[in-house]
Order: sequence, then C-alpha cells, then structure tokens
Amino acid sequence: MAHHMHHSKSTKNLAKWLSYIESLHPKSIAMGLDRVKQMIDRLKLHPKFTIITVAGTNGKGSTCAMLEQIYTDAGYQVGCYTSPHLLRYNERVRINKQEVSDDALCAAFAAVDAARGEAASTDASVDANSEIIALTYFEVGTLAAMWHFIQTGVDVAILEIGLGGRLDAVNAFEPDCSIVTSVDLDHQEFLGNTRESIGFEKAGVYRPYVPAICGDPNPPLSLVSFAHEVKANFKRVHHDFDFTLDGVDSWRYSAGEVAYLLPTPALKGAYQLNNAACAVCAVESLQSQLPVTAANIASAMHQVSLAGRFQTVSTSPHVILDVAHNPHAARALAANLNASRTPQGQTIAVFAMLADKDMQGVVQAVKDEIDLWYIAGIDNVRGAAAEELAAIVSEIDPHAKFKTFSNANIAYQQACIDVGENDKILVFGSFYTVASVMQTF
Repeated sequence: MAHHMHHSKSTKNLAKWLSYIESLHPKSIAMGLDRVKQMIDRLKLHPKFTIITVAGTNGKGSTCAMLEQIYTDAGYQVGCYTSPHLLRYNERVRINKQEVSDDALCAAFAAVDAARGEAASTDASVDANSEIIALTYFEVGTLAAMWHFIQTGVDVAILEIGLGGRLDAVNAFEPDCSIVTSVDLDHQEFLGNTRESIGFEKAGVYRPYVPAICGDPNPPLSLVSFAHEVKANFKRVHHDFDFTLDGVDSWRYSAGEVAYLLPTPALKGAYQLNNAACAVCAVESLQSQLPVTAANIASAMHQVSLAGRFQTVSTSPHVILDVAHNPHAARALAANLNASRTPQGQTIAVFAMLADKDMQGVVQAVKDEIDLWYIAGIDNVRGAAAEELAAIVSEIDPHAKFKTFSNANIAYQQACIDVGENDKILVFGSFYTVASVMQTF
C-alpha cells in the first residue's frame, strides 16, 4: 500500500508535466547553452552512443525520418528526437520508430526537474546550496529525451535542432556527424534577416574533424567559411556527394568511389532526394561506427513516412496535408501539386498561417496551383486573422476565389461538402493548421 502515499512529481501525468514545463520560463526562447551544459553535468548525460545532429530551414524532419528508418532497418537501437509534434508530445521522442510511453516521458521530466534544483531539499544528489536552473520548454524536452536515450541504451540518437543551430539546446551535445539540410529565411526575429546570418547560426552545429554535411546547393558563404575555420570534415551536395534521378522509380547516390542505385523515397517530391542524399552521406560517413548495407538503405527508402509532408490522408475525397510554412517549403509544395495535377480537378486549399511568417512569400509560391482558397484563422496568439490572410491573397492574386472561416476545422468541413469527385483538398500553412485538421480523422 505504501506507494499510494507517494505523491512525488514523477506521478504527475504527462498533461500536467507539459503544462508545468510550458510555464517554467518567462521567455520562450532564451539564448545561450550555459544552463543546458550545467544540466548535462548534473544529470551526467555523457552518452557513449553515436549522435547525428540535423539542422536546416526545411527538410530536417524528413532527413531525420530517413536516418531513423535506415538504422532501424539495419537492426540498431535508434533514438530519434524531433519537433514540433502534430497531435501528441510523444511524437517527439521515439525508439525504433515507436513513440515513447507517457510513463517513460514523465520519468524523464522528473529526472530533469529534480536536477534543476527544485528538489534540492529532498534529493541528496543535488547540493542544497546549488542554484535552481531556469530552463525553457525545449531545453527540458531535449534533456529529457537524451536522459531517456541513455536509460534505454540506444546505439544511435538522431537529434533535430529546434531553431537555428549554434545556440539550440541540441547543440550542447557533441555530434559524431552534423547535417544542415537547407538555409532559407524563417525565424528572422531570432536568427537575423539574411541568409548569411541564418547560415552562420546553422553552421554552429559543425565540429572540428567531424563530418559536416551541407544539403543546400547554394550555401551562404558564412556557413562554408565556418566549416573550414573549425576544420570540419565538410561535405557539400553537388561537390563532395551527389544525387541524380534515374527514371521515375530510382535515383543514384554518388560520392567518390561510392555509388548506390536506390528506390525513390516514399516521401514525395524532388526536394526529398536532397534530404535522402544528406541522410545517405551521413550513413556513409559513419560506416566504421555503424555499418549499414546497401539493402538496408534501399528498403528504408521504400518505407520512410512522415506525417504532414505532402501526406495523403484520404482518397475519397482526396486530402493532402502539408506543414509548409515558409516560401522555400511552399515552392516545394507547389512543385508537388503541379506534378500530381489532374486535367479536370480543382484544388481547394484550407489555409491558415502564423502572422510572424512570410505570408506574402508563401501565397506567391503556391498561388498558381490553387483554385479555391478556404482561409481560416488559427487559435493561437501568433495566428493571423482570416481577414488579414484573405487581404494578402487578393492583393497577390486579384482573381483569387476565396471564403473565410474562423478556424481550419470549419473550413475543412466546408471543403469536404464542396469538393467535387476529381478535386483535391490541400490543408497547409502551418503545423497548427495541419494538426487541427488531423484531429478530425
């Protein structure tokens, strides 16, 4: 019976933990890695396993999913930490592609929280005089994920950078390989207004003598020079490794003497080959630590999937979800829409965005592929009002046909009523937009 008396923080359910860590720090993003590094020491998070860090404006999630699939197929114990999530926090922390349980997450949050120093009085392992360390939501999440991976004893951890690179909590851990998938404008308020300033932030994931992969075909000088300055083992797409389309169903990866003929990734879109090439380059550069066969890589290409990346969730009506929320991603989305166009069908877009994103740039990128806009607001302080988005759509395309709705679910329900048999519904503009519609499935 004794354990019923025990009301420590670890018995809080996951929802309580999440609202608690959301409330921890007044500023949602606090720059600097000192606090996280102090926490790493307190928690003794000194992993022996291989770490692959993935940064980039777009393509991080897809690249992580490909790496996760390759290493899982090869029989390794694979930890994967990504963000944000669509429906459940657990999506962020996976082992061998399975979401970690609520209990395991609660235990990890409890361990991190105790080490912050709140439990100094009850936990002898923390010196009572040590200060309480303030942490952000993402920092707690990153430490908790790594704590769990160490407890589990993974062979490899694939870690997605949350924002930028240089000062992101993930970058407090030492990678065995770092990837920057793409460099484009997003999060300017934190990372600067030019590709050069953003490139510098992302290059911060590169390390001396460690494979430093760049998937951007035209990287900013800041990234290239940083890689050379720190003496990283810099590998740049179309220079040190390359990919070419080989018919419809296959593609070729090549780097020096190494060449693979592989199936086209199950993730749709030409830009996914770029992400796949980055993943294969990483796997190749780590062959001595984590051997993987060509067959493992090929079967992973067939199987890889990722929610909200040009994802078909229904065929009748035909519904596609895409989390594209900046112009670079929206251009890729437009290319996918163009490639999957049918002569008689129309595309209805259920569209909502955060106001701090480049709304004009996104609309401009996709406008030629959309016939009807169902524009919605987002129930979030950062959400743009439907009327504001509608004004942008009409300004960029004066002939655009649109309706406005208070939220994406209502817009989506209306789209399902109005959709013709050859039409498709595209839900896009933000993770929030996709998540709110996903909840209806």
